[in-house]
Amino acid sequence: MAAERVTRLKVTEIFHSLQGEADTAGWPTVFVRLTGCPLRCQYCDTTYAFHGGEWWELEAILSRVRGFGTPFVCVTGGEPLAQKGCAELLTRLCDAGLRVSLETSGAMPLGEVDARVSKVVDVKTPGSGEERRNRYEELPRLTPHDLVKFVICSRTDYEWSRAKLGELAVPAGCTVLFSPSHEQLAARELADWILEDRLPVRMQIQLHKYLWGDVPGK
Repeated sequence: MAAERVTRLKVTEIFHSLQGEADTAGWPTVFVRLTGCPLRCQYCDTTYAFHGGEWWELEAILSRVRGFGTPFVCVTGGEPLAQKGCAELLTRLCDAGLRVSLETSGAMPLGEVDARVSKVVDVKTPGSGEERRNRYEELPRLTPHDLVKFVICSRTDYEWSRAKLGELAVPAGCTVLFSPSHEQLAARELADWILEDRLPVRMQIQLHKYLWGDVPGK
């Protein structure tokens, strides 16, 4: 029996901003924020996306994204992969010729995600409060155009993440990001630790937070 095809998704917001993270940081990007998330990370800045939202047909989402006139689109949440139909949306966006990225928690299976999508996959640190949700077995699916992100809340988180780098099966060429939890850890402090230990990771800050703070839709 064929799986039921999903033709709509619950959306919290669709907006145009500068990408604040990962490989396309700084580029004007359309963000499609899907509603709902099974995790409750203590530093979450999008709790407003846990509930509510409105149902959008996939074609309406595509039309809205195209209307902004930028080739970059990021599907985020919440946890976008928690909704059936997210994989179909990602494929449709790729088919439209867009450069598509996905922000995901690392707690969801990745097998149905289109190979053309650049996946940014969190590894939840102890400081997140959701370490137990990590699905490490999904990491070998990643490719050199994907990224793994550690959000660091403290020195304890940093040392845990440093140890994990030697344990996890992150594919060669896959970028590893270390990012300070905004307002919990000073970016300069994390930078000093990375340099002191000569870690093979890419330091990032959330550009949008420095421009607009925690304003929704930015």
